[in-house]
Amino acid sequence: MSSRTEPSFRESVDLMFNRAVKLMDLPPGLEEKIRVCNATYTVRFGVRLRGSMHTFVGYRSVHSEHMEPVKGGIRYATGVNQDEVEALAALMTYKCALVEAPFGGSKGGLCIDPREYEEHELELITRRFAYELAKRDLINPSQNVPAPDMGTGEREMAWIADQYARMNTTDINAKACVTGKPLNAGGIAGRVEATGRGVQYALREFFRYEEDKAAAGLTGKLDGKRVIVQGLGNVGYHAAKFLSEEDGSLITGIIERDGGLFSADGLDVEAVRNWIVKHGGVSGYPDAQYMEDGSVLLEEECDILIPAALEGVINLSNAERVKAPLIIEAANGPVTAGADEILRDKGCVIIPDMYANAGGVTVSYFEWVKNLSHIRFGRMQRRQEEARHQLVIDELQRLDDVLGNTWSMSPDFKDKYLKGAGELELVRSGLDDTMRAAYQSMREVWHSRDDVTDLRTAAYLVSIDKVAKSYHAKGL
Repeated sequence: MSSRTEPSFRESVDLMFNRAVKLMDLPPGLEEKIRVCNATYTVRFGVRLRGSMHTFVGYRSVHSEHMEPVKGGIRYATGVNQDEVEALAALMTYKCALVEAPFGGSKGGLCIDPREYEEHELELITRRFAYELAKRDLINPSQNVPAPDMGTGEREMAWIADQYARMNTTDINAKACVTGKPLNAGGIAGRVEATGRGVQYALREFFRYEEDKAAAGLTGKLDGKRVIVQGLGNVGYHAAKFLSEEDGSLITGIIERDGGLFSADGLDVEAVRNWIVKHGGVSGYPDAQYMEDGSVLLEEECDILIPAALEGVINLSNAERVKAPLIIEAANGPVTAGADEILRDKGCVIIPDMYANAGGVTVSYFEWVKNLSHIRFGRMQRRQEEARHQLVIDELQRLDDVLGNTWSMSPDFKDKYLKGAGELELVRSGLDDTMRAAYQSMREVWHSRDDVTDLRTAAYLVSIDKVAKSYHAKGL
């Protein structure tokens, strides 16, 4: 154990912010304005359950209103506290700025273990929490738009959206009060997979640049790269699934709350996921080596480490033993500020959380726009695209007849070319473009400045600069 003191999550965010602003020429007052949270609301409300009154504590923090509405998830966890929510709200500000989603940063949380309650009880709790926030405009399509986070999902977002609509019966844009909803409640195709898909797109973009791979001591493509994933929840599962099925990566390790699984030949992600759903954990899974202390896999040899669960899992106590040359932070704050310094000194490249897990807020932005426009993406242009493509196919077939069948189209070319883009394809295209553009803005700073030696500092520099310019445009 290092003699250095481990910073809290919020202190880590502030330390990383301070490291970046030292390299900028911001007026001190503006620097402070960007750093601090504008407001945090604490709510204590009662719900009658099981014959008695239960009191719950929740939070909604607004970090920055340089753009509105502000955006950020609501998490359900027993460890939720004001410092954590404010740190996450700050990250949301920087994340939205980095990927050019036109939102300020916010975050919410409820101190609750959702596994201890029946579904109807969770609905009562969620609706009451939503009521307490909505009546103070802390849920509102034009002011504050929540989304799912740890412990919440489509179900909770549907309850929140319905509660808001009940309170605002004439608001035609009521569905836009929250994102991450089910498709039949105003959601968007691709939202559930979005954060994990964004991790995949981020890695693909990193691997397009020889200079960046060399910084991590890596070569080649994602095909065959050994990957260890910590947390097989929504984000970790989709990232691991897409990397293994579409990019040929080997998922050699999976870490869950009850232990870890390891297989040098690669794990079947779908099979492990199904086992967890059925048995509540990875213990007893037959086709891999089981480790009761799953955290030791964080220190196992691999090419890419994906922490996709809680904050602070890589810290001063284990950073020296982490061997992965490339870490991509699918979770928020999985590497503490102290561990970040140790890993950088070792030559490890870290793709930072504010970029790596921005797929969720990016597709949430698309959902919000869809709700405000009241039309599904692709509805107006899909068939027109197909008709135009049909003209090309018809002309190719005419030439084929004229030339006497001297050539032919590939067997599946016609079907692929004729298919117009639906909502899912358009969402994935927009997400891919967003992740590429954001990475390029980071790497340009990373490689063009001698005083910037890592992607995290580069990400902070890009995002803080955008926030500062927004405030400047407001006259601040």
